[in-house]
Amino acid sequence: MTGLPLWHPPSGRGPGLVLIQEIFGLDDYLRSVAADLAAAGYVVAVPELFRRFAPGWSSTHDEAGVAASVEVAAKFDPALGLSDVLDAVAHLRSRPEVTGGVGVLGFCLGGSLAFAAAAEGDPDVAVSFYGSRVPEQIEALARVGCPIQFHFGGQDPYIPRSDVAVVEAAVADHPGAEIHVQEEAGHAFHNNVAPMFHHPEAAARSWELTTEFLRRTLPA
Repeated sequence: MTGLPLWHPPSGRGPGLVLIQEIFGLDDYLRSVAADLAAAGYVVAVPELFRRFAPGWSSTHDEAGVAASVEVAAKFDPALGLSDVLDAVAHLRSRPEVTGGVGVLGFCLGGSLAFAAAAEGDPDVAVSFYGSRVPEQIEALARVGCPIQFHFGGQDPYIPRSDVAVVEAAVADHPGAEIHVQEEAGHAFHNNVAPMFHHPEAAARSWELTTEFLRRTLPA
């Protein structure tokens, strides 16, 4: 995949992680997450999911930016997006500086795609943050063979708590899967450049759970 943005750890080498965007594109928030993961020892790749119809897309994180991003995301083909994610996994595996396995980690739109990649592809680990399509597709969990971690907000207006409970029930019966619900948080609570969404305490707790999970399942 030519032109795939990459972040490297201080050592220059490490396991790979495909970081999957929200509808806001490759923005300052996603770049900061990529930098954090690279600092933790991972080679990070970020596929541009909207490149076919909105190349270089990045929006603000206010109500106008959300509306514009929703309009752009309406053109998105999930099957092509999944193909891009799995191509990025394969690309990382082919790179000489990637040692060990390759995982996927996504937020919102990317959370749904991280789950789909774990079900339909072969990443070594997956982390899914508040993927809105996860509850309706949870039967695919039976096809997930790698460790997988889910994160949701208990007050998410886009993902009802009853839908999150469906995921909790499925995870309880699936070895290698875990779920964490920040009951007081809403949607996109980890996004620290979106004041309308960000919940600092929930973000800190969920990120500690994420990094601990990665240390266990994809050690750098």
